[in-house]
Formats: sequence, C-alpha cells, structure tokens
Amino acid sequence: MAKPGKTKLLVVDDDHGHRNMLLTLLADWGYRVEGAADGDAAVTLCRERPFDLILMDVRMAGMSGIEALREIKAYNPAIPVLIMTAYSNVESAVEAIKAGAYDYLTKPLDFDDLRLTLARALDHTSLRDENRALRATLASSFDPGGIIGTSKPMRQLMDMLSTIAPSEATVLITGESGTGKELIARAIHVNSPRKNGPYVAVNCAALTETLLESELFGHEKGAFTGAERRRDGRFQAADKGTIFLDEIGEISMTMQVKLLRAIQEREIQRVGGDHPIKVDVRILAATNRDLLHEVELGRFRQDLFYRLNVVTLALPPLRERVEDIPLLAMHFLKKFAVKNGKQVKGFTPEAMDRLLKHPWPGNVRELENGIERAVVLLAGEYIGGRDLPETMAQADAESQHSGAGLTGLTLDEIERVAILEALEQAGGNKSETARTLGITRKTLHAKLQRYGVE
Repeated sequence: MAKPGKTKLLVVDDDHGHRNMLLTLLADWGYRVEGAADGDAAVTLCRERPFDLILMDVRMAGMSGIEALREIKAYNPAIPVLIMTAYSNVESAVEAIKAGAYDYLTKPLDFDDLRLTLARALDHTSLRDENRALRATLASSFDPGGIIGTSKPMRQLMDMLSTIAPSEATVLITGESGTGKELIARAIHVNSPRKNGPYVAVNCAALTETLLESELFGHEKGAFTGAERRRDGRFQAADKGTIFLDEIGEISMTMQVKLLRAIQEREIQRVGGDHPIKVDVRILAATNRDLLHEVELGRFRQDLFYRLNVVTLALPPLRERVEDIPLLAMHFLKKFAVKNGKQVKGFTPEAMDRLLKHPWPGNVRELENGIERAVVLLAGEYIGGRDLPETMAQADAESQHSGAGLTGLTLDEIERVAILEALEQAGGNKSETARTLGITRKTLHAKLQRYGVE
C-alpha cells in the first residue's frame, strides 16, 4: 500500500487560487506536492522528475488537460492521472478516461471523495507493480477451475486471464450465450488477490428494474410494499471481494445511471435510504450484446460502457474451437456418468463425428445439456449417434445437404454462400442475420462489403 509521506503528487491547474488550495490540503494529508500552472509545464516536469500521481484540471489555457494527459501517457503510461472537471463538462471526462486517465473528479471537489480516490489510485499502482513481479509465478500456478480447452483461441484466452486476474481492473466479458462467461468470471476471482473474499453473481436480466435496484443496493424497511425489514444488497455482500454482473446489456437506462454512480464512487445507497455506503468491490460484467452498437443506438450509456470496458475478454464460440469438443465431451460424460451412477466408457465414432460437425448455436451449454440427456437415457456403455438429441442429428443432415453443392469452392466462397443464405432466411434483416451467424452487425456489414454484396 502507498504511504503518503513517500508519495509525490503533481497538481496541474491554471487557477492559481485553486491550485494553491489543493497543494496546501494535500501537504496537510502528508503527501509531497508540486504544482504546475498549465499542461505544458506539467509535461515538462514529468519528463524531468518522477511523480506517483497527477491531479490535473481538464480545461486550461494553452495545452488542455486532455492533450497533456496524452503526452504524459505517451512518455510514461504507468503514471495514474486524475482529471478534474466541472459538472457541465462530463463529456470531456469520458474522453479523458478513453485517453488513459485513471478516474475523474467533478468540481467543486468533495474532499472526502478526493482522499479516497487518491488512495485507491495509489494502491492500484502499488498492486500493479507487485503484480508484475507475481505474474511469472501466477502464470504457472493459475487455477483454471472448470475451464477446458487446448485450442489456440483458448490458449490465448488463458494467457490473458493469467495477466488480468491479479489486477483490480474492471473486466467486461463478451461472448454468445452458452460460452461460459460466468466460468471465466469465477476464474478471475479465484486467481485474484480477492480470492479469500466473497464472490457474488447477479443475473441482471432475471429481475425487473425495481427488484434489481433492491437486489444490488439493498433497501430500507418500508421502502416499498413488502419491505418488512432492512436488507443489504449484493454490492455490500461482495465487499472486499468480487461482484459479477451478468447480462449487463439488459438493464434499463435508469438503472444504468445508478450503476454508473456505484462504479464511479464505489458507494451505494439503499432503496429508501438517505446515506451513501462505501463498498470495496471488484466489478466484472458480462453480455452477449454488442454494447458499442447499443451505445450507437442510444440504448446503453457511453460513460457506463467505458467504465465497464477497462479490459475486454471476448470468449470464442464453440464452432471456432472445434478441437476442444472431444475434451469437453469426455469431461461432461464423466461428470454426468458419476452423477447418475452410470458406467459409460465413451462415444462411438459416429457420435463423435456428429459432435464435431454440429454448428453449436447454443455453444458449450448446448453440448453439456445434450450429453447429460444422452447419459441419462443411455442403456449401454457407449454413446452412439442415435443417443444424441435429435436436433444434433438433424443439424448434421442439414449441413450435409446444404454442403452438397459446395465441393471445390474456396473458404471465402463458402462463407459468402452461407452469409447470403442466412440473409435470405432472415428476409434481408441484417441484425437477425448477424445473430444467426453469431457475429456482430458491424462484422456482417464488413463481410458484405468485402464480398461486393453492398
């Protein structure tokens, strides 16, 4: 943990009175401080001597805080920078976060909030430095939990997990339904410094707006009909640990505002309550939506997106990691054989061939459910093709039928045919086509342009 007496801060503000007030306040808190009157001076000072943190105004004469931030980050990306902005200029704060600022504070400053944010930023930096030394050890001792796969996409994912798990970074996990997003969230938690703290998962899509607010933040007695006693929310339950917000793309705009405040301030307020409650949580979120596209459509707040999207983990669909299917299939077979008291030895070649050829629209969850059904109904020792769900056999037959005329075509030509067929089946609806193909609308648009379709 960073100690104020050994920590040097740079305060950058062209308002002489405000800058001197901050210098005095921070010195009283035990920090070593230095001031700069504009962005140019700040960049020069950062090149001349080291600082542990920079507190900088966003609007200044000459070089702005955003410009100075970019130059400082280009020279030394490790320095945490806190941006100060007026309430009317929050857009600039969002731009600063995108440019690499650690956080932003609104003027007039709340000194308690300033003190907590400084401590959090400096502790984050201290932990990051410790993590660099620990990463080599963690890479070899990383606990994958139930994550299974040796394909190239999964090896890349595991490398990324071993890097980000020790940090305090907020992580946005993206991927189609059934790809195992909660499994990834649990792996991040159990390999983090918070592993001995609580892990709390919330399915945001399963609750109405009112119930979700109460579930996340808690409520006071009498806050609404049926609130017979005070109840703590999931954020408080996750204090000193991790909270996983699944299906984050499904929450209403009203809840997005309240969640944004909880993430920014690391404090919540119970429904019907008057007092904010500080919480120390690491936030992980997951969605099967293209949130950036949702932002463009005005259905998801841009500032909340950038708060959540500090680090993104994109989970590959099962059809892009076919070589993992035999491993996953055997894992589920053993799991459900033990659970159901069955003596099942494996799969026949026909069954495995069907598993490998199936397009897996439901991903790993579909594979797990299909094998559980096969094990439960199985009378022999090996799962055969007929023991698999009819949807898999039907999809296999359809894929053979649709592929009958594709012999001799290149992969690009096959992809073009598949996209055009999906587009036709969707009646020209590109959003529906993208969902059917398991790609984003932006990717579909790029492919259509590439193939000269639009």
